[in-house]
Amino acid sequence: MNKHDTLAPVMAPVNVANGLPNAHYIDPAVFAEEKRSVLFKNWSGIGFGKDVPEPGYAKPVDFLGMPLLIVRDKTGEIGVFQNTCRHRGMILVEKPGKIRGAIRCAYHSWCYGLDGRLVSTPHVGGPGNNKHEDIKLDELGLVRIRSYVWRDVVFVNVDGSAPEFEEAHAGLLERWKEFETPLHHGGEGSGFKLEVKTNWKLAVENYCESYHLPWVHPGLNSYSRLEDHYNIEVPGHYSGQGTLVYRQLKGENGEVFPDFEGLSSKWDEGGEYVAVYPNVLLGVQRDHAFAIILEPVDTKNTVEHIELYYAKSSDDTPELEQLRDENAKLWKTVFEEDVFVVEGMQKGRHGELFDGGRFSPAMDGPTHNFHAWVADQVTKGREA
Repeated sequence: MNKHDTLAPVMAPVNVANGLPNAHYIDPAVFAEEKRSVLFKNWSGIGFGKDVPEPGYAKPVDFLGMPLLIVRDKTGEIGVFQNTCRHRGMILVEKPGKIRGAIRCAYHSWCYGLDGRLVSTPHVGGPGNNKHEDIKLDELGLVRIRSYVWRDVVFVNVDGSAPEFEEAHAGLLERWKEFETPLHHGGEGSGFKLEVKTNWKLAVENYCESYHLPWVHPGLNSYSRLEDHYNIEVPGHYSGQGTLVYRQLKGENGEVFPDFEGLSSKWDEGGEYVAVYPNVLLGVQRDHAFAIILEPVDTKNTVEHIELYYAKSSDDTPELEQLRDENAKLWKTVFEEDVFVVEGMQKGRHGELFDGGRFSPAMDGPTHNFHAWVADQVTKGREA
């Protein structure tokens, strides 16, 4: 038996369950397993629609060592391709920016359209001959990666085996259907990233639960208390927490952000914060939302990409620019408060006698949900 084969595919009740074994946080071999069985096999977040702001814009992304390219085509649709020329494997786009004409390989000048089609192959049949009967343009377009954009997050399913996004996340789409309204990014000051010395899963686990609020987020807990929160648990799909006391940020003269239209009274003072498995963290409130993409770098390093969105664009509400900046600073403070926790848990996973820990039956259900899902994905991968 392999030393990692003790991972059980069956979800034990939270009151008796242990967490994932240490190997899932410190062992490169298990990290490689998760890359294939968890992150490539499911709908993972790799970027944001706002990063390709207009037709013709492209942004290269490294996803677990795989070079990808997010492209907004002439119709405004976003597609994702492998950022690799079909000729000799040259990287095509090194920096984000507007594509002038076609996506051109710098090596032999093979060119691709914004839809990935191979459109020209200079001298492929010899000097002055740009065609060859064995080089079929319609068969050698860029490798398209299955993708879907929701709440401005660009999701991909690298191995192509996941159910359709609308099917895989039907429950959450239904839960948050009131928020299916246009999102407007808050502008330059409404995005930031945190480079954290932790395994990506620990960032998910910490986000899932409200148990730590009194000690890690005393400012937030002063008005949105631990007892004002509830668990969100949907086995196999997502988990997180909600609050019954969301307090709107107000400016000096009492100004607030405009609400998303058509919301029910549930959201007057409520907010929800959900981990969309595997690596996307979302939050919704009446007047703004946020999205976090966790970029797994290796077993002990993760980059958190955080973006804030509003019901109206900054062009429509320029008088709220200062309030948006203040909101971004507040959220950054909250997320930075979590850094020492997830980094501390990462260090603790080197304790060889740590058995995965025990869960609070009342408070840790969302984290247990995530652990069980990861375990199930890895087990299926081993069986395959």
